[in-house]
This record gives sequence, C-alpha cells and structure tokens, in this order.
Amino acid sequence: MSLSDIAGFRLRSLGFVAGALSLAVLGGCQVRPLYSDGPTGSTSIALAAIEISEADDRVEQEVRNALVFLTSRGQGEPVNPQYHLALSVSHRTMGVLYESTDNDHDDDDAGAGRIVVKADYNLTKTATGETVKAGNRTAVALVDFPQQEFAKIRAVRDGENRAAKELAEIIGADLAAALGR
Repeated sequence: MSLSDIAGFRLRSLGFVAGALSLAVLGGCQVRPLYSDGPTGSTSIALAAIEISEADDRVEQEVRNALVFLTSRGQGEPVNPQYHLALSVSHRTMGVLYESTDNDHDDDDAGAGRIVVKADYNLTKTATGETVKAGNRTAVALVDFPQQEFAKIRAVRDGENRAAKELAEIIGADLAAALGR
C-alpha cells in the first residue's frame, strides 16, 4: 500500500466519522411547532383561558380585539379565565420625509411617515397572581401622508390598525410560547 492510498483512506474515514458525528448531534435537536398539541391541546386551551384588560383608547382596543381573536381562535372571551393579561398600549405618529415646494419654503409637509405602536403586557395566573410572562413589544407601520386632510386622517388610522394587528400577533406568539412550556 502506498502513502497516497493510506492518506486517501484516512480522508474518507475522517469524512465518514464527521458525517456520523453530525447526524448524532442533530438527532438530539428538537424542533416542534408552536401549537404542537393541536387545536384541542394544552397550549390552545391555555390561550383560550386568557382574559384581557379593558382598553383605554381606539388603538389599544384594536390590539385587544386582535388578541382576543388570536388567543381564543375566534371563540370570544373566556367565561372562567385562568389567566389575566394586563395590557397597556401607546402609539404615536411621526413624519420621516419632508417635501418642500419650490414657491414656498416655509410650508414643508410630511410626505411619508410611520406609526409606532408599543405595548407593555403582563400575563398572570388568576388564582395565584403569579406572573407567567411579562414584556414589551413594538410594531411599526409605514404610511404616506397625502395633501388632502381626510385622506391623511384615514391613512393614519389604517396605519394604526395595521400596527395594532401586527403587535397582537407578536404578543400572541409570546404568550403561546410561554404557555407551551
């Protein structure tokens, strides 16, 4: 056997050992879906048992409504809640791009902007008051501000609705992950 044959055999053996070791390591990894227990499993039942605090304004009501729909899978609020979600939502509108007109440099109007919706939340067990999950999340919706005033108001409202729905989905995923453990 020549030296090159021995080196080739060692390289093939090393590749085989590395591949077998990789498979053994990956065999220990587990990836499971967020709702791995199905629509009637323990995570879904726990999510459906969450009552959500009352809203203080329209945007917070949009987040709350979306969360009620997501956690209950369209069934509405629970009769006998096992968990309470304290939710506090704030929002603001910002212009990010400014268009200036050539004939009047003093009257710059925002041409594009963003709506930022933030939420602080705290999920507790109703029976004990023990915190299960607490956190804060943010969602941003980009908007174009037209010159016509009603269209601008409608664009802001649509942006708030989009950001509220996105925020509810993020919080819903947080809650499902916490209750699925």
